[in-house]
Amino acid sequence: MNLKNITHQFTKRFAGDFSGNLMQRQTPDVLFSTVEPADFDKTELIDFNEELSIEIGLGKLDNNKDFLVAQNLPENVETYATAYAGHQFGNWAGQLGDGRAIYAGEIINKNHQTEIQWKGAGATPYSRHADGRAVLRSSIREYLMSEAMFHLGVPTTRALSLSKTGEDVIRDIQYSGNPQKEQGAVVVRTAESFLRFGHFELLSARNQTDLLKQLADYTIENFYQEVNSESNPNKYIDWFQAICDRTLKMIIDWYRVGFVHGVMNTDNMSILGLTIDYGPFSMMDGYDLDFTPNTTDLPGKRYAFGKQGQISHWNLAALANAIFPLINDSEVLEKILDDYGKRFWIEHDKMLANKFGFDEVLPEDERFFTEWQQLLQDFNLDYTLFFQSLEKRDSEIKTDDFSNSSYRVLNESELKRLSNFIEKYQARKLKNKILETESVELMSKANPKFILRNYLLFEAIQDSENGDYELFFKLKEALQNPYENRFPEFNQKRPSKYDNQTGCSQLSCSS
Repeated sequence: MNLKNITHQFTKRFAGDFSGNLMQRQTPDVLFSTVEPADFDKTELIDFNEELSIEIGLGKLDNNKDFLVAQNLPENVETYATAYAGHQFGNWAGQLGDGRAIYAGEIINKNHQTEIQWKGAGATPYSRHADGRAVLRSSIREYLMSEAMFHLGVPTTRALSLSKTGEDVIRDIQYSGNPQKEQGAVVVRTAESFLRFGHFELLSARNQTDLLKQLADYTIENFYQEVNSESNPNKYIDWFQAICDRTLKMIIDWYRVGFVHGVMNTDNMSILGLTIDYGPFSMMDGYDLDFTPNTTDLPGKRYAFGKQGQISHWNLAALANAIFPLINDSEVLEKILDDYGKRFWIEHDKMLANKFGFDEVLPEDERFFTEWQQLLQDFNLDYTLFFQSLEKRDSEIKTDDFSNSSYRVLNESELKRLSNFIEKYQARKLKNKILETESVELMSKANPKFILRNYLLFEAIQDSENGDYELFFKLKEALQNPYENRFPEFNQKRPSKYDNQTGCSQLSCSS
């Protein structure tokens, strides 16, 4: 790897605490603090994403394995963590920050910037009484899932490497008072930027308007070229509109593939509209608008699957409040937010139309989509497998085609209801102005054949903890081609033995 390409534009531009003091504390007047990663003696590289490394300008691995666990770093790599704030479960949490993420800096390749950070490489001033470590379990989940989302076409951070640290980490996986030793690990992850809504919320809460403006300008100059113009009097308004546009696209893609984030706090929202912070996430098995994979989100289910659009709207409103000092126009911000709410459901229906193979959204489709949602919810049908059953070139779709997508046995009246819906679907498709082959192509592009289900991750984690990485690498191969059915053994509903298994149906924020 060419580590000489690593730069530090962020730390050169903004005020920071260069003391290296790891004491967990408030850090007023600065955006970052320098930190020293932890020492690990017996590290083991599990996987390295060479294709990504070459793409961002780091190159091949060579003999630089130590970099992947933040050890023996060259002098040009200055490590730091950033401060941010946020609303957690709707409540203001004050200063938070990178508690177990440490930045290596940025790579500039062909005028494209990529930030690099380790997750799990030790404590920072923002660790909030924690150790800054990560366990193998959660690291495998993030490593594989972030790459799965990338190949599904969903905006996301990405994973460069996965390594074991050789040390034990104590975690209480369900916060049940039963802590256990787990294997430690470090993930190197990348993104154009890891800036969050919370970075701007922190500065606004501290009334640091000048610094807020500097951070906004930095973000626009580097990541929002479409609105980057000093002569643009509406630069900050256009920037907020662009943030809304990117966030909308991301959430619509979540709904398209059936992804549930699990903890959509404002500090977990990317200012670039990227899926960030893979914790208690889940891909949807049985369709359920009220499903949340996060035990911490019970019983309120604030971040349930069906509420993700609403919560993204709420989070954008929190961001609007944070950047208000740059705009000073409540009416224009309210209009952008109102438009977001309207546009969201228009785009949501367009996305569903593609999943069904419709060439456009007709006025009667709203009722059709509502009936479909209720059908899947009532019958507990698998979200992904349902659409695969619909994706046929012939017009003869039968109720038997859905037997493998139901998580319970349907009775006679339920089968009749399903049959009636199929007839309505086939009648609706006749209103298309495109050929059947074109309709199937729409469906093929919108509906994945492979999704990284939690039970598959659970099995891969169990094997990996015992030193067997065969399933890990098989899943990695499968997720790189999610719109092809290359591994039929993975393309099935969750086995019943995992229905109430911790790590499959429910996870904690420690996941």
